Amino acid sequence: MCGRYATTRSAGDLSALFESYDETDGAVGPDFNVAPTDPVPLVRLAPEGHRALSVGRWGLVPHWSRSAGGAARMINARAETIATSRAYAPSFARRRCLVPADGWYEWVRGPGGRRQPFYLTPADGSVLAFAGIWSLWEAAGSPLLTFSVLTTPAVGELAEVHDRMPLLLPRERWAGWLAPTDDPAALLAPPPADWLAGLEVRPVSPAVGDVRNDGPGLIVRVPLAREEADTEMTLF
Repeated sequence: MCGRYATTRSAGDLSALFESYDETDGAVGPDFNVAPTDPVPLVRLAPEGHRALSVGRWGLVPHWSRSAGGAARMINARAETIATSRAYAPSFARRRCLVPADGWYEWVRGPGGRRQPFYLTPADGSVLAFAGIWSLWEAAGSPLLTFSVLTTPAVGELAEVHDRMPLLLPRERWAGWLAPTDDPAALLAPPPADWLAGLEVRPVSPAVGDVRNDGPGLIVRVPLAREEADTEMTLF
């Protein structure tokens, strides 16, 4: 996962989709080019046991960290080592979350070294849920909610785009991911192949490579250059 995704639904829509209480206080807005350390929505279990829609900063800061300066390097946590990592294991055991997304971006290097971005998104327009973990970091008495997205080896045709992908959770796995468990490692299975077949791999404009760019134009399909369309850049 290359570190960019899109989340454009309103807090009201996300609250309904994830059956969660909205505690974002109007801080959720459309973002077609989420980058590390950006504030974005996530869904977690509140202490009372209900689902809460919160705003967290992408890039986990462990509670014991002296500084939040390394957060941009902790946007993703590898599923293979998350249960044993000093930085991630405590959150994996007790503080798991769902990260709503419309899709994510990957880059493929083509002939001549040109990098073509692709947008991976459900073909039917439905919401995605990345498996995430969260932590609260105290800074001068003000808690900062941060999170990481779990990644796993890419499955099936998605491996032709990138060797890693976010751990995607179909709706029937949302409750289990959030619920307390004595065996969190059992939650790390990749989604089924028939579910992944519903994802579209869409070539998009190189403009997404600049974090200053935003807006729906970033996810519009663009034609591939002719020399790329005649090679592996067609992907599938």
